[in-house]
Amino acid sequence: MPTSERGADFEKRAVDRSAFVQKLWAYCNVLRDDGMSYGDYVEQLTYLLFLKMADERTKAPYNQTSPVPEKYGWPSLIKKDGDELFDYYRHTLETLGTQKGLLGLIFNKSQNKFQDPAKLRRLVVDLIDKEQWVSMSADVKGDAYEGLLEKNAQDTKSGAGQYFTPRPLIQAIVDVMGPKPEEMICDPACGTGGFLLAAHDYVMNHNANLTRDQRKKLKEETLKGWELVQATARLCAMNMLLHGIGSQDFEPIVVADALAADPGDRFDLVLTNPPFGKKSSTTIVGEEGKVNKERDIVERGDFWTTTSNKQLNFVQHVKTLLKQNGRAAVVVPDNVLFEGGAGETIRRKLLQECDVHTLLRLPTGLFYAQGVKANVLFFEKKPASETPWTKTVWIYDLRTNRHFTLKTKPLKREDLDEFVSCYNPENRHARTATWSEEAPEGRWRSYTYDEIVARDKASLDISWLKDESLSDSDNLPDPDVLAAEIVEDLEAALAQFREIAADLGVSEETGEATDT
Repeated sequence: MPTSERGADFEKRAVDRSAFVQKLWAYCNVLRDDGMSYGDYVEQLTYLLFLKMADERTKAPYNQTSPVPEKYGWPSLIKKDGDELFDYYRHTLETLGTQKGLLGLIFNKSQNKFQDPAKLRRLVVDLIDKEQWVSMSADVKGDAYEGLLEKNAQDTKSGAGQYFTPRPLIQAIVDVMGPKPEEMICDPACGTGGFLLAAHDYVMNHNANLTRDQRKKLKEETLKGWELVQATARLCAMNMLLHGIGSQDFEPIVVADALAADPGDRFDLVLTNPPFGKKSSTTIVGEEGKVNKERDIVERGDFWTTTSNKQLNFVQHVKTLLKQNGRAAVVVPDNVLFEGGAGETIRRKLLQECDVHTLLRLPTGLFYAQGVKANVLFFEKKPASETPWTKTVWIYDLRTNRHFTLKTKPLKREDLDEFVSCYNPENRHARTATWSEEAPEGRWRSYTYDEIVARDKASLDISWLKDESLSDSDNLPDPDVLAAEIVEDLEAALAQFREIAADLGVSEETGEATDT
Protein backbone atom coordinates (compact mmCIF):
# COMPACT_ATOMS: atom_id res chain seq x y z
CA MET A 1 0.00 0.00 0.00
CA PRO A 2 1.42 3.46 -0.93
CA THR A 3 2.37 5.71 1.97
CA SER A 4 -0.43 8.22 1.21
CA GLU A 5 -3.07 5.47 1.17
CA ARG A 6 -1.67 3.93 4.33
CA GLY A 7 -1.85 7.32 6.03
CA ALA A 8 -5.44 7.86 4.91
CA ASP A 9 -6.38 4.36 6.07
CA PHE A 10 -4.76 4.99 9.46
CA GLU A 11 -6.67 8.27 9.84
CA LYS A 12 -9.97 6.59 8.97
CA ARG A 13 -9.27 3.84 11.50
CA ALA A 14 -8.45 6.46 14.11
CA VAL A 15 -11.76 8.25 13.45
CA ASP A 16 -13.73 4.96 13.52
CA ARG A 17 -11.97 3.90 16.69
CA SER A 18 -12.52 7.26 18.37
CA ALA A 19 -16.22 7.38 17.47
CA PHE A 20 -16.72 3.82 18.61
CA VAL A 21 -14.95 4.35 21.92
CA GLN A 22 -17.02 7.48 22.52
CA LYS A 23 -20.20 5.52 21.86
CA LEU A 24 -19.15 2.75 24.23
CA TRP A 25 -18.15 5.20 26.93
CA ALA A 26 -21.32 7.25 26.60
CA TYR A 27 -23.04 4.16 28.02
CA CYS A 28 -20.40 3.86 30.68
CA ASN A 29 -21.16 7.37 31.92
CA VAL A 30 -24.81 6.40 32.28
CA LEU A 31 -23.84 3.32 34.27
CA ARG A 32 -21.38 5.19 36.48
CA ASP A 33 -24.34 7.18 37.76
CA ASP A 34 -25.70 3.78 38.79
CA GLY A 35 -22.57 3.03 40.83
CA MET A 36 -20.71 0.88 38.30
CA SER A 37 -16.94 1.33 37.92
CA TYR A 38 -14.97 1.43 34.67
CA GLY A 39 -13.70 -2.08 35.28
CA ASP A 40 -17.19 -3.43 36.02
CA TYR A 41 -18.50 -1.87 32.83
CA VAL A 42 -15.80 -3.45 30.66
CA GLU A 43 -16.48 -6.82 32.30
CA GLN A 44 -20.25 -6.66 31.75
CA LEU A 45 -19.65 -5.56 28.17
CA THR A 46 -17.38 -8.57 27.73
CA TYR A 47 -20.07 -11.03 28.84
CA LEU A 48 -22.71 -9.53 26.58
CA LEU A 49 -20.39 -9.19 23.57
CA PHE A 50 -19.45 -12.84 23.79
CA LEU A 51 -23.09 -13.92 23.84
CA LYS A 52 -23.90 -11.70 20.84
CA MET A 53 -20.88 -12.84 18.81
CA ALA A 54 -21.55 -16.51 19.57
CA ASP A 55 -25.08 -16.03 18.20
CA GLU A 56 -23.83 -14.20 15.09
CA ARG A 57 -21.51 -17.09 14.24
CA THR A 58 -24.44 -19.52 14.10
CA LYS A 59 -25.78 -17.64 11.05
CA ALA A 60 -24.55 -17.50 7.43
CA PRO A 61 -21.84 -17.41 6.23
CA TYR A 62 -20.29 -18.90 9.40
CA ASN A 63 -22.93 -21.52 10.30
CA GLN A 64 -21.00 -22.57 13.39
CA THR A 65 -22.37 -24.39 16.40
CA SER A 66 -22.61 -22.05 19.38
CA PRO A 67 -20.72 -23.07 22.53
CA VAL A 68 -23.49 -21.34 24.52
CA PRO A 69 -26.40 -23.62 25.48
CA GLU A 70 -29.51 -22.52 23.57
CA LYS A 71 -31.39 -21.76 26.78
CA TYR A 72 -28.84 -19.05 27.61
CA GLY A 73 -28.21 -17.68 24.11
CA TRP A 74 -28.54 -14.11 22.88
CA PRO A 75 -32.04 -14.52 21.32
CA SER A 76 -33.43 -15.52 24.73
CA LEU A 77 -31.75 -12.53 26.39
CA ILE A 78 -33.17 -9.84 24.10
CA LYS A 79 -36.74 -11.15 24.50
CA LYS A 80 -36.74 -10.38 28.22
CA ASP A 81 -37.23 -7.18 30.18
CA GLY A 82 -37.42 -5.89 33.74
CA ASP A 83 -36.95 -8.29 36.65
CA GLU A 84 -37.27 -11.27 34.29
CA LEU A 85 -34.23 -10.01 32.35
CA PHE A 86 -32.33 -9.49 35.59
CA ASP A 87 -32.99 -13.03 36.85
CA TYR A 88 -32.23 -14.55 33.45
CA TYR A 89 -28.95 -12.64 33.13
CA ARG A 90 -27.84 -13.71 36.61
CA HIS A 91 -28.64 -17.37 35.93
CA THR A 92 -26.85 -17.15 32.57
CA LEU A 93 -23.64 -15.88 34.20
CA GLU A 94 -23.77 -18.51 36.94
CA THR A 95 -24.35 -21.38 34.50
CA LEU A 96 -21.79 -20.38 31.88
CA GLY A 97 -19.17 -19.81 34.57
CA THR A 98 -19.16 -23.56 35.26
CA GLN A 99 -18.35 -24.49 31.65
CA LYS A 100 -14.94 -25.46 30.29
CA GLY A 101 -12.75 -23.88 27.64
CA LEU A 102 -13.13 -20.32 26.41
CA LEU A 103 -16.69 -20.16 27.75
CA GLY A 104 -15.49 -20.89 31.26
CA LEU A 105 -12.59 -18.45 30.94
CA ILE A 106 -14.89 -15.59 29.92
CA PHE A 107 -17.64 -16.29 32.48
CA ASN A 108 -15.76 -17.82 35.44
CA LYS A 109 -16.74 -16.07 38.70
CA SER A 110 -18.88 -13.62 36.70
CA GLN A 111 -21.50 -11.52 38.49
CA ASN A 112 -24.24 -9.14 37.45
CA LYS A 113 -23.09 -5.65 38.48
CA PHE A 114 -26.13 -3.80 37.13
CA GLN A 115 -28.45 -2.16 39.66
CA ASP A 116 -31.20 -1.14 37.24
CA PRO A 117 -32.85 -3.61 34.81
CA ALA A 118 -33.67 -0.72 32.46
CA LYS A 119 -29.99 0.14 32.04
CA LEU A 120 -29.11 -3.49 31.32
CA ARG A 121 -31.90 -3.63 28.74
CA ARG A 122 -30.68 -0.42 27.14
CA LEU A 123 -27.12 -1.73 26.80
CA VAL A 124 -28.34 -5.04 25.34
CA VAL A 125 -30.84 -3.62 22.84
CA ASP A 126 -29.54 -0.14 21.93
CA LEU A 127 -25.80 -0.74 21.76
CA ILE A 128 -24.87 -4.38 21.37
CA ASP A 129 -27.77 -5.88 19.43
CA LYS A 130 -27.70 -3.16 16.77
CA GLU A 131 -24.12 -3.95 15.71
CA GLN A 132 -22.83 -6.91 13.71
CA TRP A 133 -19.74 -7.59 15.76
CA VAL A 134 -18.30 -10.62 13.99
CA SER A 135 -18.31 -8.99 10.55
CA MET A 136 -17.01 -5.66 11.89
CA SER A 137 -13.35 -4.92 11.13
CA ALA A 138 -11.05 -6.47 13.74
CA ASP A 139 -9.09 -3.21 13.70
CA VAL A 140 -12.13 -1.13 14.63
CA LYS A 141 -13.66 -3.34 17.30
CA GLY A 142 -10.27 -4.47 18.62
CA ASP A 143 -8.92 -0.94 18.82
CA ALA A 144 -12.16 0.22 20.44
CA TYR A 145 -11.85 -2.44 23.14
CA GLU A 146 -8.19 -1.47 23.63
CA GLY A 147 -9.42 2.06 24.19
CA LEU A 148 -11.74 0.84 26.93
CA LEU A 149 -8.93 -1.11 28.59
CA GLU A 150 -6.68 1.93 28.53
CA LYS A 151 -9.37 4.13 30.08
CA ASN A 152 -9.86 1.46 32.74
CA ALA A 153 -6.09 1.46 33.39
CA GLN A 154 -6.21 5.23 33.87
CA ASP A 155 -8.72 4.79 36.69
CA THR A 156 -6.24 4.67 39.56
CA LYS A 157 -8.92 3.52 42.03
CA SER A 158 -9.33 0.20 40.22
CA GLY A 159 -5.63 -0.69 40.23
CA ALA A 160 -6.04 -2.02 36.68
CA GLY A 161 -3.09 0.02 35.46
CA GLN A 162 -0.62 -2.55 36.76
CA TYR A 163 -1.78 -4.89 33.99
CA PHE A 164 -1.47 -2.32 31.21
CA THR A 165 1.90 -1.70 29.51
CA PRO A 166 2.10 1.50 27.42
CA ARG A 167 1.36 0.51 23.84
CA PRO A 168 4.11 2.71 22.27
CA LEU A 169 6.68 0.84 24.38
CA ILE A 170 5.23 -2.53 23.38
CA GLN A 171 5.29 -1.50 19.73
CA ALA A 172 8.96 -0.49 19.85
CA ILE A 173 9.95 -3.72 21.63
CA VAL A 174 8.10 -5.84 19.06
CA ASP A 175 9.61 -3.81 16.20
CA VAL A 176 13.16 -4.61 17.32
CA MET A 177 12.38 -8.24 18.17
CA GLY A 178 10.83 -8.83 14.72
CA PRO A 179 8.69 -11.96 15.28
CA LYS A 180 8.55 -14.25 12.27
CA PRO A 181 5.88 -16.62 10.89
CA GLU A 182 5.96 -20.05 12.53
CA GLU A 183 7.76 -18.72 15.65
CA MET A 184 6.13 -19.64 18.96
CA ILE A 185 5.53 -16.52 21.07
CA CYS A 186 4.80 -16.29 24.79
CA ASP A 187 4.03 -13.77 27.52
CA PRO A 188 4.10 -15.40 30.99
CA ALA A 189 2.49 -12.32 32.58
CA CYS A 190 0.21 -11.25 29.76
CA GLY A 191 -2.20 -8.84 31.47
CA THR A 192 -4.71 -7.71 28.85
CA GLY A 193 -2.60 -9.14 26.02
CA GLY A 194 -0.71 -6.14 24.66
CA PHE A 195 2.49 -7.98 23.73
CA LEU A 196 0.67 -10.93 22.16
CA LEU A 197 -1.53 -8.66 20.06
CA ALA A 198 1.40 -6.54 18.89
CA ALA A 199 3.40 -9.63 17.93
CA HIS A 200 0.43 -11.03 15.98
CA ASP A 201 -0.06 -7.73 14.14
CA TYR A 202 3.66 -7.48 13.33
CA VAL A 203 3.69 -10.92 11.70
CA MET A 204 0.52 -10.13 9.73
CA ASN A 205 1.75 -6.71 8.57
CA HIS A 206 5.26 -7.83 7.58
CA ASN A 207 4.28 -11.02 5.75
CA ALA A 208 1.74 -10.30 3.05
CA ASN A 209 2.01 -13.80 1.52
CA LEU A 210 1.13 -15.96 4.49
CA THR A 211 -0.59 -19.18 3.46
CA ARG A 212 -3.99 -20.12 4.81
CA ASP A 213 -2.39 -22.72 7.08
CA GLN A 214 0.13 -20.17 8.38
CA ARG A 215 -2.68 -17.70 9.17
CA LYS A 216 -4.64 -20.39 10.99
CA LYS A 217 -1.56 -21.43 12.96
CA LEU A 218 -0.84 -17.79 13.87
CA LYS A 219 -4.41 -17.37 15.07
CA GLU A 220 -4.78 -20.61 17.00
CA GLU A 221 -1.36 -22.09 17.89
CA THR A 222 1.42 -19.51 17.86
CA LEU A 223 0.56 -17.29 20.85
CA LYS A 224 0.36 -18.30 24.50
CA GLY A 225 -0.03 -16.29 27.67
CA TRP A 226 -0.30 -16.86 31.40
CA GLU A 227 -2.24 -14.54 33.70
CA LEU A 228 -2.68 -14.96 37.45
CA VAL A 229 -5.75 -12.73 37.92
CA GLN A 230 -9.00 -14.24 36.62
CA ALA A 231 -10.68 -10.92 35.83
CA THR A 232 -7.65 -9.73 33.84
CA ALA A 233 -7.45 -13.04 31.94
CA ARG A 234 -11.12 -12.57 31.01
CA LEU A 235 -10.39 -9.13 29.52
CA CYS A 236 -7.34 -10.52 27.73
CA ALA A 237 -9.38 -13.35 26.20
CA MET A 238 -12.00 -10.94 24.86
CA ASN A 239 -9.35 -8.47 23.68
CA MET A 240 -7.70 -11.18 21.60
CA LEU A 241 -11.00 -12.55 20.32
CA LEU A 242 -12.07 -9.09 19.12
CA HIS A 243 -8.71 -8.75 17.35
CA GLY A 244 -9.36 -12.02 15.52
CA ILE A 245 -7.04 -14.20 17.64
CA GLY A 246 -8.22 -17.48 19.12
CA SER A 247 -11.67 -18.91 18.53
CA GLN A 248 -14.67 -20.30 20.33
CA ASP A 249 -12.81 -23.61 20.54
CA PHE A 250 -9.32 -22.30 21.30
CA GLU A 251 -8.09 -19.69 23.75
CA PRO A 252 -4.35 -19.25 24.29
CA ILE A 253 -4.61 -17.86 27.84
CA VAL A 254 -3.84 -19.98 30.92
CA VAL A 255 -5.13 -18.69 34.26
CA ALA A 256 -2.38 -19.75 36.65
CA ASP A 257 0.71 -18.61 38.55
CA ALA A 258 3.38 -18.77 35.85
CA LEU A 259 6.13 -19.06 38.45
CA ALA A 260 4.67 -22.13 40.16
CA ALA A 261 6.31 -24.65 37.82
CA ASP A 262 8.06 -25.18 34.51
CA PRO A 263 5.16 -25.67 32.06
CA GLY A 264 7.36 -27.73 29.73
CA ASP A 265 6.52 -25.52 26.72
CA ARG A 266 9.40 -23.76 24.94
CA PHE A 267 9.19 -20.64 22.80
CA ASP A 268 11.16 -18.79 20.15
CA LEU A 269 10.13 -15.43 21.58
CA VAL A 270 9.23 -14.30 25.11
CA LEU A 271 7.92 -10.75 25.47
CA THR A 272 6.75 -9.71 28.92
CA ASN A 273 6.28 -7.03 31.55
CA PRO A 274 5.92 -8.99 34.81
CA PRO A 275 3.84 -7.38 37.57
CA PHE A 276 5.58 -4.72 39.64
CA GLY A 277 6.21 -5.43 43.27
CA LYS A 278 9.34 -6.95 44.66
CA LYS A 279 8.29 -9.82 46.86
CA SER A 280 5.57 -12.47 46.92
CA SER A 281 3.88 -13.22 50.22
CA THR A 282 0.90 -15.10 51.54
CA THR A 283 -1.11 -13.64 54.44
CA ILE A 284 -2.08 -16.22 57.05
CA VAL A 285 -4.59 -15.48 59.83
CA GLY A 286 -4.04 -17.62 62.94
CA GLU A 287 -6.60 -19.02 65.35
CA GLU A 288 -6.57 -15.90 67.53
CA GLY A 289 -6.74 -13.52 64.62
CA LYS A 290 -2.99 -12.93 64.59
CA VAL A 291 -1.78 -12.11 61.09
CA ASN A 292 1.45 -13.57 59.74
CA LYS A 293 3.03 -13.24 56.34
CA GLU A 294 4.88 -16.10 54.77
CA ARG A 295 7.30 -15.32 51.99
CA ASP A 296 6.64 -17.33 48.83
CA ILE A 297 10.10 -18.73 48.15
CA VAL A 298 9.98 -20.22 44.68
CA GLU A 299 12.08 -23.40 44.61
CA ARG A 300 12.58 -24.88 41.16
CA GLY A 301 15.30 -27.15 39.85
CA ASP A 302 15.56 -25.12 36.64
CA PHE A 303 16.31 -21.88 38.52
CA TRP A 304 19.84 -20.69 39.23
CA THR A 305 18.99 -19.61 42.76
CA THR A 306 16.14 -19.44 45.26
CA THR A 307 14.57 -16.07 46.11
CA SER A 308 11.24 -14.50 47.06
CA ASN A 309 11.86 -11.61 44.65
CA LYS A 310 9.21 -11.99 41.95
CA GLN A 311 11.12 -9.95 39.40
CA LEU A 312 14.27 -12.07 39.70
CA ASN A 313 12.17 -15.22 39.50
CA PHE A 314 10.52 -14.01 36.31
CA VAL A 315 13.94 -13.44 34.72
CA GLN A 316 14.86 -17.04 35.58
CA HIS A 317 11.47 -18.28 34.37
CA VAL A 318 11.86 -16.52 31.02
CA LYS A 319 15.26 -18.18 30.56
CA THR A 320 13.59 -21.56 31.11
CA LEU A 321 10.77 -20.82 28.62
CA LEU A 322 13.14 -20.05 25.76
CA LYS A 323 14.16 -22.54 23.11
CA GLN A 324 17.87 -22.75 22.30
CA ASN A 325 18.71 -19.41 20.59
CA GLY A 326 15.29 -18.11 21.62
CA ARG A 327 14.95 -14.35 22.11
CA ALA A 328 13.55 -12.44 25.08
CA ALA A 329 12.59 -8.89 25.98
CA VAL A 330 11.68 -8.43 29.66
CA VAL A 331 10.65 -5.25 31.47
CA VAL A 332 12.44 -5.20 34.83
CA PRO A 333 12.69 -2.63 37.67
CA ASP A 334 16.04 -1.11 38.59
CA ASN A 335 16.60 -3.47 41.54
CA VAL A 336 17.05 -6.40 39.14
CA LEU A 337 20.06 -4.56 37.68
CA PHE A 338 21.92 -3.87 40.93
CA GLU A 339 20.59 -5.97 43.80
CA GLY A 340 23.11 -8.19 45.58
CA GLY A 341 22.69 -11.78 46.78
CA ALA A 342 20.34 -13.67 44.48
CA GLY A 343 20.31 -10.68 42.11
CA GLU A 344 24.07 -10.82 41.59
CA THR A 345 23.98 -14.61 41.14
CA ILE A 346 21.27 -14.35 38.49
CA ARG A 347 23.01 -11.52 36.61
CA ARG A 348 26.33 -13.37 36.46
CA LYS A 349 24.61 -16.59 35.32
CA LEU A 350 22.56 -14.70 32.74
CA LEU A 351 25.66 -13.00 31.33
CA GLN A 352 27.45 -16.35 31.23
CA GLU A 353 24.73 -18.61 29.78
CA CYS A 354 22.84 -16.14 27.59
CA ASP A 355 23.82 -13.36 25.22
CA VAL A 356 22.63 -10.28 27.13
CA HIS A 357 23.09 -7.82 24.31
CA THR A 358 20.83 -4.81 24.98
CA LEU A 359 19.41 -2.75 27.85
CA LEU A 360 16.90 0.06 27.42
CA ARG A 361 16.73 2.42 30.42
CA LEU A 362 13.16 3.70 30.60
CA PRO A 363 12.10 7.13 31.83
CA THR A 364 9.73 7.61 34.74
CA GLY A 365 6.11 8.54 34.14
CA LEU A 366 5.31 5.62 31.82
CA PHE A 367 3.42 3.24 34.07
CA TYR A 368 0.14 3.51 35.93
CA ALA A 369 1.82 1.81 38.90
CA GLN A 370 3.70 4.81 40.29
CA GLY A 371 7.17 4.82 41.74
CA VAL A 372 8.54 2.44 39.11
CA LYS A 373 11.93 2.92 37.52
CA ALA A 374 12.16 0.26 34.86
CA ASN A 375 14.27 -1.07 32.01
CA VAL A 376 13.92 -3.53 29.17
CA LEU A 377 16.44 -6.36 29.16
CA PHE A 378 17.05 -8.13 25.81
CA PHE A 379 18.83 -11.48 25.70
CA GLU A 380 19.13 -14.78 23.80
CA LYS A 381 19.37 -18.25 25.35
CA LYS A 382 22.47 -20.18 24.27
CA PRO A 383 23.78 -23.76 24.62
CA ALA A 384 26.25 -24.71 27.34
CA SER A 385 29.69 -23.14 26.93
CA GLU A 386 32.84 -22.75 29.00
CA THR A 387 33.20 -19.14 27.87
CA PRO A 388 30.56 -16.44 28.51
CA TRP A 389 28.07 -15.90 25.71
CA THR A 390 27.71 -12.19 26.49
CA LYS A 391 30.48 -10.25 24.76
CA THR A 392 29.07 -6.72 24.67
CA VAL A 393 26.06 -5.09 26.35
CA TRP A 394 24.64 -2.09 24.51
CA ILE A 395 22.74 0.42 26.66
CA TYR A 396 20.31 3.08 25.47
CA ASP A 397 19.50 5.75 28.08
CA LEU A 398 15.97 7.06 27.50
CA ARG A 399 15.76 8.21 31.12
CA THR A 400 18.29 10.97 31.80
CA ASN A 401 16.87 14.42 30.89
CA ARG A 402 13.72 12.86 29.42
CA HIS A 403 10.43 13.67 31.11
CA PHE A 404 7.03 12.07 30.50
CA THR A 405 3.69 11.97 32.30
CA LEU A 406 0.68 9.77 31.69
CA LYS A 407 -1.70 12.62 30.89
CA THR A 408 0.05 15.82 29.79
CA LYS A 409 3.09 14.37 28.04
CA PRO A 410 2.60 10.65 27.37
CA LEU A 411 5.24 8.54 25.67
CA LYS A 412 4.74 8.25 21.89
CA ARG A 413 6.14 5.65 19.52
CA GLU A 414 8.33 8.27 17.82
CA ASP A 415 10.06 8.92 21.16
CA LEU A 416 11.58 5.45 20.70
CA ASP A 417 12.61 5.90 17.06
CA GLU A 418 16.27 6.56 17.87
CA PHE A 419 16.44 3.50 20.11
CA VAL A 420 14.95 1.28 17.37
CA SER A 421 17.41 2.70 14.85
CA CYS A 422 20.38 2.22 17.20
CA TYR A 423 19.28 -1.33 18.05
CA ASN A 424 19.60 -2.10 14.32
CA PRO A 425 17.19 -5.06 14.25
CA GLU A 426 18.27 -5.99 10.69
CA ASN A 427 21.79 -6.72 11.97
CA ARG A 428 22.37 -6.05 15.64
CA HIS A 429 26.01 -7.17 15.28
CA ALA A 430 26.73 -4.05 13.20
CA ARG A 431 25.87 -1.33 15.69
CA THR A 432 27.39 2.12 16.01
CA ALA A 433 27.59 4.06 19.28
CA THR A 434 26.23 7.59 19.43
CA TRP A 435 28.29 8.31 22.55
CA SER A 436 31.99 9.13 22.46
CA GLU A 437 34.41 11.43 24.27
CA GLU A 438 33.69 13.94 21.51
CA ALA A 439 29.89 13.36 21.72
CA PRO A 440 29.22 13.03 25.48
CA GLU A 441 25.46 13.57 24.99
CA GLY A 442 25.07 10.32 23.02
CA ARG A 443 22.46 8.00 24.52
CA TRP A 444 23.80 4.75 23.00
CA ARG A 445 27.03 3.13 24.11
CA SER A 446 28.46 -0.31 24.78
CA TYR A 447 30.23 -2.07 27.65
CA THR A 448 32.23 -5.25 27.38
CA TYR A 449 31.53 -8.35 29.44
CA ASP A 450 34.77 -7.84 31.37
CA GLU A 451 33.83 -4.23 32.22
CA ILE A 452 30.45 -5.30 33.60
CA VAL A 453 31.55 -8.29 35.70
CA ALA A 454 34.30 -6.13 37.20
CA ARG A 455 31.66 -3.73 38.54
CA ASP A 456 30.36 -4.07 42.10
CA LYS A 457 27.90 -7.02 42.12
CA ALA A 458 28.16 -7.13 38.29
CA SER A 459 25.71 -4.21 38.29
CA LEU A 460 23.97 -3.32 35.04
CA ASP A 461 22.65 -0.07 36.56
CA ILE A 462 24.86 2.13 34.40
CA SER A 463 24.41 5.77 33.43
CA TRP A 464 26.85 8.27 31.95
CA LEU A 465 24.82 11.29 30.87
CA LYS A 466 24.95 14.49 32.90
CA ASP A 467 21.60 15.26 34.54
CA GLU A 468 20.93 18.82 33.36
CA SER A 469 18.30 19.53 36.00
CA LEU A 470 20.92 19.11 38.74
CA SER A 471 23.15 21.84 37.38
CA ASP A 472 20.89 24.26 35.50
CA SER A 473 17.55 25.43 36.91
CA ASP A 474 16.61 26.77 33.46
CA ASN A 475 16.43 23.20 32.24
CA LEU A 476 13.93 22.02 34.84
CA PRO A 477 10.88 20.30 33.34
CA ASP A 478 7.41 21.85 33.49
CA PRO A 479 5.92 22.02 37.00
CA ASP A 480 3.37 19.25 36.33
CA VAL A 481 6.11 16.96 35.04
CA LEU A 482 8.35 17.82 37.98
CA ALA A 483 5.51 17.17 40.44
CA ALA A 484 4.79 13.81 38.81
CA GLU A 485 8.47 12.83 39.06
CA ILE A 486 8.57 13.82 42.74
CA VAL A 487 5.50 11.66 43.37
CA GLU A 488 7.16 8.75 41.53
CA ASP A 489 10.34 9.09 43.62
CA LEU A 490 8.34 9.26 46.88
CA GLU A 491 6.26 6.24 45.88
CA ALA A 492 9.44 4.31 45.09
CA ALA A 493 10.96 5.27 48.45
CA LEU A 494 7.78 4.28 50.31
CA ALA A 495 7.70 0.93 48.54
CA GLN A 496 11.28 0.26 49.61
CA PHE A 497 10.53 1.24 53.24
CA ARG A 498 7.49 -1.07 53.23
CA GLU A 499 9.68 -3.95 52.07
CA ILE A 500 12.22 -3.22 54.80
CA ALA A 501 9.44 -3.02 57.41
CA ALA A 502 7.94 -6.29 56.18
CA ASP A 503 11.33 -8.00 56.31
CA LEU A 504 11.76 -6.75 59.89
CA GLY A 505 8.30 -8.06 60.78
CA VAL A 506 6.71 -4.65 61.41
CA SER A 507 2.95 -4.30 60.89
CA GLU A 508 2.08 -1.59 58.37
CA GLU A 509 -1.23 -0.94 60.17
CA THR A 510 0.04 -0.61 63.76
CA GLY A 511 3.76 0.04 63.38
CA GLU A 512 4.34 -2.73 65.93
CA ALA A 513 6.48 -5.82 65.51
CA THR A 514 4.62 -8.94 64.41
CA ASP A 515 5.38 -12.59 64.98
CA THR A 516 6.81 -13.99 61.75
